[in-house]
Amino acid sequence: MYVILDIETTGGKFNEEGITEIAIYKFDGHQVVDQFISLVNPEKPIQEFVVRLTGINNKMLRNAPKFYEVAKRIVEITKDCILVAHNATFDYRILRTEFDRLGFDFFRNTLCTVELSQNLIENQTSYSLGKLTKSLGIPITDRHRANGDALATVQLFKLLLEKDFEKTVIQNSVKYFDKRQEKEKLKNLIDEIPNVLGIYYIHDSEGKVIFIGKGKNIKAELNNLFIKTSRRAVKIQDRANSVTYNRTGNELFTRLKYYLQLEKIAPKFNFKKNFKITKEDFNNDSFIIFDKGREVEEHAVILIENNMVTSYGYTNLAHQENNLEILKSVLTSIENKEISKTIIKNYLNRNKVQKIIRF
Repeated sequence: MYVILDIETTGGKFNEEGITEIAIYKFDGHQVVDQFISLVNPEKPIQEFVVRLTGINNKMLRNAPKFYEVAKRIVEITKDCILVAHNATFDYRILRTEFDRLGFDFFRNTLCTVELSQNLIENQTSYSLGKLTKSLGIPITDRHRANGDALATVQLFKLLLEKDFEKTVIQNSVKYFDKRQEKEKLKNLIDEIPNVLGIYYIHDSEGKVIFIGKGKNIKAELNNLFIKTSRRAVKIQDRANSVTYNRTGNELFTRLKYYLQLEKIAPKFNFKKNFKITKEDFNNDSFIIFDKGREVEEHAVILIENNMVTSYGYTNLAHQENNLEILKSVLTSIENKEISKTIIKNYLNRNKVQKIIRF
C-alpha cells in the first residue's frame, strides 16, 4: 500500500519551515482508496517568494487547523504504507520535522518518483514535476498547490508501475527508515575484508578513494567505522560502494604506506595529518631495514641512502637482498622523503625491527 503526497511550506531556513498545505492519496496499486487534503496554519509567516509561487498567503491560513490538529489523521492514513512523493527526501524531512516538534517519532519507508522516473523514463530534458508530466501528457492543475501536484504524482506513479515490467526497479528503490539495505550493503563490504594487519581503502560509486583506514585488524577497524554515528562516519557509510585493502606485514610499513598515501591521494573524509618534520639525521648515513613481511619467508625492506629514505618494498629472495643494485630495482621509489624519514625515525626510536644492515 502506498500514500502519495505533496506538501507546501512557508520556505525559510533548513528545518525551520512549516507546512501550509498537505494532500495525501492512499493508493493500493490500482486505485485511490482514501485521501486527506488540508490547509495548515504553520504559526509562522510565509516567505514572499513562496506566496508568489503557490498563491497561499498568511490570511488564507488564519483559521486553518494547526499541524497538531491534523497529525493524528496523517499518522492513520500513512500507517503501514510506503510514502511516495516527487522529491520524497524533502516531503519526508518536512513531515518528520513537524512530528519531531510534537515529540513523536514518525518513520515511514519512502519512494521518490524523481529517481524512479530517471530509471524508468529515460532521455527527458527535465525531471521536474511540471515539465515531466507535460512531456508525458499527464494533466496537472493548480501547479504548486498540494492537491494538484499530488494528483499529478498519482498519475505519474501509475505510469511508473506499468513501466516497471519485471517489478524490480520500484522494489529496489524503496528507502527503508531502518536503513536495512544500507546495513546489508555495509555488512557485505565488511565480509570481503580479512582479519589482517594493513590498510583499507573505501571507494565511492565512481571508484574514487574517499577514505583510508589502517589497523592491526582491518576488518575490525572497518566494522567500527561502519557502526559509528558521527556526521563524518555517516557520510562515509552513505557513499561507500566498495572496499579494497593492502596487507602490510608489520606496523612500520602500515604507518609508512598509510601516511604516504594520505598525502598522495588526499581522500575527502580523512583528517589531514600535519607532520612535524624531523631535523635529526639517522645514526648512520646508509642502511637497509628488514622487518616482517606479509608471508612467512618474505621481508619488508626499506632503503636509506645518504640519510634519505629512497625506496621500500618486499622481497623473499636472498640474492635480491644481498645485491644492492638488484634490490634497488625491486623496491618502489618514495616521493615524499621528508615524511618518510620522520615516520621511520620516530618508529625506530620506540620500536625494534628484525634487522638493520649498514653499508
